[in-house]
Amino acid sequence: MKYLKYLIQFILIIILFIVFKILGPNKSSYLGGKLFEIIGPFFRSKKLIYSNIKKAIPNINSEDLKKIVKLMWNNYGRIFAEYVFIKDFRNGKLRKNIKIEGEENLQKIIKENKQVVFISAHFSNFELMAMYLDKSNINLSALYRPLNNVFLNKIMEDIRKKYICKNQIKKGISGLREMINLNKNNFSTALMVDQRVSEGIKSNFFNQKALTTTIPAQLVKKFNLPIIPIYIERIEGINFKITINKPIFFSKEETTQYITDELNKIIETMILKNPEQWIWSHNRWK
Repeated sequence: MKYLKYLIQFILIIILFIVFKILGPNKSSYLGGKLFEIIGPFFRSKKLIYSNIKKAIPNINSEDLKKIVKLMWNNYGRIFAEYVFIKDFRNGKLRKNIKIEGEENLQKIIKENKQVVFISAHFSNFELMAMYLDKSNINLSALYRPLNNVFLNKIMEDIRKKYICKNQIKKGISGLREMINLNKNNFSTALMVDQRVSEGIKSNFFNQKALTTTIPAQLVKKFNLPIIPIYIERIEGINFKITINKPIFFSKEETTQYITDELNKIIETMILKNPEQWIWSHNRWK
């Protein structure tokens, strides 16, 4: 029964992807956003989303709360539609839709051939981070979580490897070993640090404990690597700005807890800048 459900989902998504391809990027992104405003709330708990937002913004009023939720679903739907055009964001006519702030920070890394850990969170179209870094000729591996839908996951893995980052590292113990081996061969790493992970540690996140990945801290302590936070924001429609921040140098003597707590503070600041562009539907504080 589970696989039948996945197959039906797969067929519906393929049909939507065909429609999006016909409509083009602007109309598809708009349509995807409106579609998810309608169907999104049926797939995720409204109570959970409201609770998550109130943890981060305790004094938020009802009107602003509803606005953030609506725009979150809109952004979610836009991301979904934009997968069809990820090739054009990388190599085609949509390259001009991505503006870069802090390019000098990236160019310095490239010039000095340095290894770094790039971190971000599920902001705006988060796939653009690894895509832009990879096409900038950085030796890069990107950590990802496979989709539950086995039929759809194969397509998404192909898209990611072909147009986002060819060195896709599957979340888990085997993936971590693969990533460390690449690090030993002068590869940098890109990952999202905002999802709850059972193998993580409890770290302060908006003044409450949340299970958080320790991979960046482990890489700092093992390889003495700097960390570069990256923030992606949707400016309007299919136009984006990627901000590449200056490297943060932690001492190898710092504890895993301290490094992880500090990175969560950075993510908090990014979330509060455009809360409607972060995905609040994850059970982050379970």
